[in-house]
Amino acid sequence: MSLPPTEPRPTRRDTLRNNSIYLLPNSFTLAALFCAFFAITQSMHGQYQTAAIAVFIAMLLDGMDGRVARWTNSQSAFGEQLDSLADMVSFGVAPALIAYNWQLNEFGRIGYSVAFVYCACAALRLALFNTLIGKVDKKWFIGIPSPTAAALVIGLVWVDHSFGRLPAVQWLCLLVTLFAGLSMVVQIKFWSFKEINVRRKVPFFVMILAVAALLVVALEPSLVLFLLFLAYSLSGYVMWLLEWRAKRRAT
Repeated sequence: MSLPPTEPRPTRRDTLRNNSIYLLPNSFTLAALFCAFFAITQSMHGQYQTAAIAVFIAMLLDGMDGRVARWTNSQSAFGEQLDSLADMVSFGVAPALIAYNWQLNEFGRIGYSVAFVYCACAALRLALFNTLIGKVDKKWFIGIPSPTAAALVIGLVWVDHSFGRLPAVQWLCLLVTLFAGLSMVVQIKFWSFKEINVRRKVPFFVMILAVAALLVVALEPSLVLFLLFLAYSLSGYVMWLLEWRAKRRAT
């Protein structure tokens, strides 16, 4: 009786190839993670504006790593997992700690409870996103994305330091952090913007509008960015309310 053929043993080169990772996209992810870590350390030293800007830079890098992976055909399961872990630190842990060090510590137990609620909601949002990949309509997000929630919390910090101390800023921080956290896990649809094709030709006036928008952001970046993210975060609730009223009238 002949023995079944044995599979060839993997060579050292095969083992190294299987354990290797793509350098370029994962470098962007690790750079975003470094920005989040840097932001946390800066908040510990009271440098809240620097911490806020570092988180916004992490947002830019987070938006680039996936595109770089697609453009270079270097997508991998490892990269997806690393990106998710980096997002948890960048948009979950960092904003919660910055908000707590900045204002929420004034509320004692309520303050760190709100900070934890935000952090926990970010973890739930990222876990939900990972499990729903390919199962939901790409046109919509369910709950606001974690970078948007982080932009609300961090944007408030940046606005306060750009315009001087805002009135009742402690309560604003408490409400915005709680709103941002809960908005990540609400079962409400938010437009994902994934239907926009940047490679498609557009009318000339669209280009003019894009340049004008960049100029407005450049004039007062902290306030404009905060208001843009706030408007987006409210848009889902407005659409839900309009749909609810339409259904109520129909019945």
